[in-house]
Amino acid sequence: MGLITDIDGTAEGYEAVSLPLRPEDPAGAQGLDGAVLRRRSARPTKRAAIYLHCLDDPFVPAGLASWYTDRGFHFYVADLRRLADGGRVETGHAVQDSAAELDAYFVCLDTAAQHVREADGMETVVLGAHATGALVAALWCHARRGSRPADALILTSPALRPRSWLTRLAPAGRRARRAAPLLAVIRRRLRRGLDISCPVLVLCPAQDWDATGGTSGLLALPALAGGHATMRLGPHVTWRKVDGLEGDGEAGLGQLLDEQGRWLGAYLSSQIRDQLL
Repeated sequence: MGLITDIDGTAEGYEAVSLPLRPEDPAGAQGLDGAVLRRRSARPTKRAAIYLHCLDDPFVPAGLASWYTDRGFHFYVADLRRLADGGRVETGHAVQDSAAELDAYFVCLDTAAQHVREADGMETVVLGAHATGALVAALWCHARRGSRPADALILTSPALRPRSWLTRLAPAGRRARRAAPLLAVIRRRLRRGLDISCPVLVLCPAQDWDATGGTSGLLALPALAGGHATMRLGPHVTWRKVDGLEGDGEAGLGQLLDEQGRWLGAYLSSQIRDQLL
């Protein structure tokens, strides 16, 4: 899908935004900050899209960033990978360590969202993520539902299948072993059900998933022993299957952008609806 070069400084077309974390937070105490990249729209705007990037998820499709900026959104990338490597102190207890890592992710997202809203003056915020990042984004929106940190949430190919986690992470060695307990903790929390306050769009490969979706907010979560379990995301969830979503061709990305444009046009304010179609 035409991926931008991975972050190793500032990616082409982006500017770095350093967001120091509080010293009392585990990551802040180790001198880490919330690594955020910003790509500005040429238009004056009060709306933004935040894309969550963590673990081994692929970086942002170039066409996705351009789609937002062309439609009057500043585009931000919250890079959480540094927190996975240095944002927590290992206790030797996998579940506790993974919960602490997830908390560090949430703190970074809190800081990024606060900056976008307050420092940059954005009034409308769309949060998006792919694969593992999609699961973290969903949990964060659930945990912060009282403040409704995002006006819309878009989850692309959420990494719900346990086998897919192990396949993608296996070559990475120690980091993969650390990631596997984190993903297991995330999965257990998802099974309890979520109550995300903003509208949610789930985009998935056409061959992979089943869901009830709609106003029930339910989706079918593949179970470890086969079959499916039903999980609730929130009061309003839209489910769309996209052909070619996992490939490298532009056809899959084009359909994804069409789907999210129609959906955002339906659920965001009427003042910006026509610009999204």
